[in-house]
Amino acid sequence: MRIDSHQHFWKYNAARDSWITDEMSVLKRDFLPENLKPELQASAIGATIAVQADQSEDETLFLLQLAESHASIAGVVGWIDLCSPQVAERMQYFSRFEKLRGFRHIAQSEPDDRFLLRHDFLRGIAFLRHFNFTYDILIYPRQLPAALELVAKFPDQRFVIDHLAKPEIKARHRSGWAVLMQNIAAHPNVYCKLSGMVTEADWQHWKKEDFHPYLDVVFDAFGPDRLMFGSDWPVCLLAAGYPQVFEIVEEYLRDCAADVKEKIFGGNAAKFYSLKTAQHGFAA
Repeated sequence: MRIDSHQHFWKYNAARDSWITDEMSVLKRDFLPENLKPELQASAIGATIAVQADQSEDETLFLLQLAESHASIAGVVGWIDLCSPQVAERMQYFSRFEKLRGFRHIAQSEPDDRFLLRHDFLRGIAFLRHFNFTYDILIYPRQLPAALELVAKFPDQRFVIDHLAKPEIKARHRSGWAVLMQNIAAHPNVYCKLSGMVTEADWQHWKKEDFHPYLDVVFDAFGPDRLMFGSDWPVCLLAAGYPQVFEIVEEYLRDCAADVKEKIFGGNAAKFYSLKTAQHGFAA
């Protein structure tokens, strides 16, 4: 089964969703499972991972409620305050939700580029493995050095880099980013999502070939066993429709073996997020 490892749902709230600027007006509406369903069907995708977009437990519960009523949502990556003294108690609470697979913090927006190494944040990360939770790393290239130190401190914790760590595709910069991605990929507990690329490119004038040098880097670094496709829908709509995002990866993999395609379009996500084989029919 094909799995989209990274997409979002929300009921638009102007005050809460202030990150959606006027330039992003296409996102100023509700995006719910019924809106995504036709896109999944068109690309023959059977399941998704719904990822947090708001840093609140309320949104985590909202996503979990959607997951309970929509079988296509195989897992949820939510948010809790990982810096809280009560972080273990909050993980214990959320551990009762079968589809809650892990957590994410919007570290890219933190003014401190070494936020991931704060003592209280590291304390929170240390509890994840006890509950079998994953952690999605959302950062910019300048924050990769801190991420590299983070993953080295927790060799038994499953991490995944969201959106290739957002390289500067529009500016065609990749040298420093490429070295750091090679370094972080040397840690076998780290995966990478093939997602979020179109919004780092020229929204109006990107070409599929623009992404090939960046895909080359992560394929060389992570190999076919630690990469997973993600649409980043609906954020991708700023620059591309769902079919276009899917086709970027599909065409790049055109000459790859069938088992490689199966891993990147589902198997690796099922393994990373420990999706329940009995419930979802996934090969974990």
